[in-house]
Amino acid sequence: MKNVRKLTEGAILLAAFAVLLLLTIYVPFLGMIVNLFLAVPFMLFAAKNDGKSIIVFLIASLLLSFIVGTIMSLPLTLAYATTGVVIGFLIQKQKNMGVLFITGSLVFLVNLIIIYVASIVLFKVDMITQMIEIMRESFNTSADLLKNFGNTQDSEKVLEQFNNGLNLIKTLIPTLFVLSSFFIVFIMQLISFPIIKRFGIKVEKWKSFKEISLPKSLLYYFLLTLLVSMFIKPEEGTFWYMAIINMTYILQFMMILQGYTFIFYYFDKKGFSKAISITIAIVSFLIPIFLYIVGILGIIDLGFDLRKGFNKKE
Repeated sequence: MKNVRKLTEGAILLAAFAVLLLLTIYVPFLGMIVNLFLAVPFMLFAAKNDGKSIIVFLIASLLLSFIVGTIMSLPLTLAYATTGVVIGFLIQKQKNMGVLFITGSLVFLVNLIIIYVASIVLFKVDMITQMIEIMRESFNTSADLLKNFGNTQDSEKVLEQFNNGLNLIKTLIPTLFVLSSFFIVFIMQLISFPIIKRFGIKVEKWKSFKEISLPKSLLYYFLLTLLVSMFIKPEEGTFWYMAIINMTYILQFMMILQGYTFIFYYFDKKGFSKAISITIAIVSFLIPIFLYIVGILGIIDLGFDLRKGFNKKE
């Protein structure tokens, strides 16, 4: 009886997944939203069943995606299926939200890397590089038009800055992958968890944004990366150059995040409206100099534990 129930539940969830996949593939604009729900059936099944059943369900979903879609739908299915399965299994093991988010993001990141590498090795297609080159060619054409109107010096400066920016984007592909994975999984969980709760799955609540504090070890990694970048000047395009610059940007992002959480914490303790914190966050995000200040604030908060000082005063 239990096996019949499991089979029925699995079949229903696979059918729901098939509908979501079809909408994602064949309805362009709606698909951009629907794809974020693809992990829900996997979370639901993995949160209630054992490992063997989960593996069978995962394999069945891959076969189904090949049937209802094309071979190109397999990477999409694999990314959302494995992420959903891991998150669902961790929910079953009653892990906290931090573990769910970090693990889910890492699984999604691994999938992104595999898909990217496979597209280059198997199909000789590097979509990111191709997009960058298209942008470069388009801007070069515009710059040539400006030269014809006599703005030679200005156009050359703008062209140089634009090309440097495109080269930086190409170098920061690993960083973009990491940040994209964290963002997608965050949105995925934000959408999915209210749904799976309605099916009786117990999920812990997110911590309030002001209560989030990153591990202090990140500060040591950040300082070490800065020291390495100061004393070691690897040639542009080398592995070490890419490693150092990507680590720097990722850790800077973490320090900025810590700074924002401290701003929300500070204004909450002082009894100010949350609208003030949100306004400050938006303004600082739009003005680069303020963004650096927020990052410095995050470094100070991690290094000297400013929040503990506020609690002692109270």
